[in-house]
Amino acid sequence: MSSELFIDIRNLSIFFPSAGGEKAAVSGLNLQLRRGESIAFVGESGSGKTVTARSLLGLQDDKARITADRFMIGGEDMLGASQRRWRKIRGSQIGYVLQDALVSLDPLRQIGRQLRDALTASRQTDPKTLSAQVIASLKSVGFPDAQNRLGAYPHQLSGGLRQRVLIASALAGNPSLLIADEPTTALDMTVQKQILDLLQQRRDNGQSLLLISHDLAVVGQLADRILVMHQGKVVEEGPGEKLLTAPDHPYTQQLLAAVPSPATRGLQLSGQRGVPLPVRNISTQNPVLEASNLSKEYAGKTVVSHVSLHLFAGETLGIVGESGSGKTTLARMILGLTEPVSGTINIQGHRWSQVEEAQRRLRRRGIQLIAQDPLSSFDPRYNVEKIIGESLDNAGIFGAQRRNRIRQLLDEVQLGDSFLHRYPRELSGGQRQRVAIARAFAPNPALLVADEPVSALDVSVQAQVLDLLAKMQAEHRTALLFISHDLGVVHHLADRVMVMKDGSVVEHGQVDDVFHRPAHPWTRQLIHALPSAGLGVATP
Repeated sequence: MSSELFIDIRNLSIFFPSAGGEKAAVSGLNLQLRRGESIAFVGESGSGKTVTARSLLGLQDDKARITADRFMIGGEDMLGASQRRWRKIRGSQIGYVLQDALVSLDPLRQIGRQLRDALTASRQTDPKTLSAQVIASLKSVGFPDAQNRLGAYPHQLSGGLRQRVLIASALAGNPSLLIADEPTTALDMTVQKQILDLLQQRRDNGQSLLLISHDLAVVGQLADRILVMHQGKVVEEGPGEKLLTAPDHPYTQQLLAAVPSPATRGLQLSGQRGVPLPVRNISTQNPVLEASNLSKEYAGKTVVSHVSLHLFAGETLGIVGESGSGKTTLARMILGLTEPVSGTINIQGHRWSQVEEAQRRLRRRGIQLIAQDPLSSFDPRYNVEKIIGESLDNAGIFGAQRRNRIRQLLDEVQLGDSFLHRYPRELSGGQRQRVAIARAFAPNPALLVADEPVSALDVSVQAQVLDLLAKMQAEHRTALLFISHDLGVVHHLADRVMVMKDGSVVEHGQVDDVFHRPAHPWTRQLIHALPSAGLGVATP
């Protein structure tokens, strides 16, 4: 690590217009980053992490007002700099990797063309060797078969490959600093490890790294220093190892306590520490869900192969595996959204697969879904009352009884009547997920399918949602099928776990047995892919 400061910012504040004046999104922040150093911002949504990072690229909102006693980047005073000066900084001195590669990449242009543009914009390329440089940039981030995939569009690539293309674009100008904003949030464990290894390699090669993440294990693996932000201020700063094992500030302690792990099983993650979760009464008499020998093919390719499972009232079954392992296809078959090519599904003793849709519709109240992205699953024209009310149609609940049920549910998810007439765009991510939970529990379903329901939430909001889900499941004695790539969340929540790979179940058992004493090599590989920061599932 060099002793030369690449970023030297003193007393930074960023203001946005608000009713009656201005509101500070960032207040009094000091940031020093040396060449070759790696630092991380952590904190819940709205704490000011991304706003601060975007100010280092001159990408703040036009309505924002920035003040600072010192704002030096690469030895140049950039306070009040013109966009022309900022364009010289972006790409050539600072690269930026966003969280959602599918949204960040142009869906209408091939990845080869997008990388050519990034290299050309960096002004560090020879037109005669441009194609070779595009291939070299993809290979440098571990993109397989780069030469033959230049014509691929973003939607034809996996999440991990799209993220590699974004990183290659950000590194096209060989910048001194790479800013990575939640680069691994939506990725499964094995792909996440590949991306983290890549970022660590860049850091080891002397490139500065500024990582923004709500995943404390991830930042613990990469960061030399961690800055904890809360309500626009840095409340604690220190070496990664010290801050994650012996934090001083109550807010940092709260963040660490909210991380799900084997040690938190049966305990609340939010609120007072050490409080037991409600005891679930699991009935093993008659399974709520029985699936036998399920298989599914798409375009001649088998995506689910001979999968069988059962689930009892009040029980939680976790399903884990990397992207493409068949988890979501299995869920879609159980939800009745697609038919298996073979096998049977029974719910509450009734045939669910290969039946007429009209017959299945009569029983649809018995099974509900909590999706990963509630905003996409809500009708934006509906307010909260109508969104929750939708799921009461099949239950035949109308009029005053319907209104009372909706209010009762809003109380159960700790929102209340004031949210009845709000629209999805007016809600935070955590609030939207609470509405999704209320909608799912509205008809008192026997079976709830939760597909990555907390993967997009920061650690404190995730803790609140997981506690809420556990509480409502215990009260309603609902069977829960919980699909996730986060092994720590599954270990915290599930009674049993199924591990899937290439459409097949490779391991199944009690969650402690599978995660502490995995029998299959693939399960061991998944567990070893977890970031090693003293957090998450215990490594065997």
